[in-house]
Amino acid sequence: MASCGKKLINDPNDVVTEFIEGLVESYPGMQYLDGFPEVKVVLRADVAGAKNDKVAIISGGGSGHEPAHAGFVGEGMLTAAVCGDVFASPQVDSILAGIRAVTGPMGCLLIVKNYTGDRLNFGLAAEQAKSEGYKVELEMTVLYHHHEALLAEEVAGAAAAAGLPLEDVAEEARHASELVGTMGVALSVCTLPGQVTPDRLGLGKMELGLGIHGEPGAAVADIQPVAVVVSHVLKQILSPCSRKLITFQLPGAVEWCSWSMGRLLYS
Repeated sequence: MASCGKKLINDPNDVVTEFIEGLVESYPGMQYLDGFPEVKVVLRADVAGAKNDKVAIISGGGSGHEPAHAGFVGEGMLTAAVCGDVFASPQVDSILAGIRAVTGPMGCLLIVKNYTGDRLNFGLAAEQAKSEGYKVELEMTVLYHHHEALLAEEVAGAAAAAGLPLEDVAEEARHASELVGTMGVALSVCTLPGQVTPDRLGLGKMELGLGIHGEPGAAVADIQPVAVVVSHVLKQILSPCSRKLITFQLPGAVEWCSWSMGRLLYS
């Protein structure tokens, strides 16, 4: 079966443009780059590339995961975010425009999730920027979920604000990403504006390990109490068979982040 997901939107083709317009109107510290809406880049209003005396932190990717990434633009976080269409990587020209707009003598760090389109387009933009004389580092470790990218962006933003050089900022972000594990859980599949939504989950079922774009997960199971679900998720994240081994000792500092993946309301 398939259904059309209910959405309170205007035109499906304008959702990303309207989101960016609303964000910039709401927060005076943000602005969008010349060429908007074709070039969908949100940047700090107080940063000008040639005069920027700190490492610029740039991230981005497909839209539909708000507040990522444009909502993370600000002091101590991202210098700029490059927005693609819903679930689509931003264009190389837009990424390059963002690099040019905010990168000063200290260089810039690109934080990119491990998806083919993002890796390809950000990588091409980075190479073009380097050929123009910009100092660019690309952090493309196994960042699949926005939890990982967010923590890397927070750490990199703090390091850049403290005046660290590009190599040290990149290393701080890399180390942060290595300490994060994630796993998605969903009670239904995601919906895209204007598109038909497949229903591969029956009543009383949940999916474990699905991706941020609704990619099929590792297993479909009966819905369980939240304590059981959390226990299972932690076992998977901390398993030696996981794609990367996450270790920590208690008592100790552990950050827990629960992300809605665009569906669940926090209430």
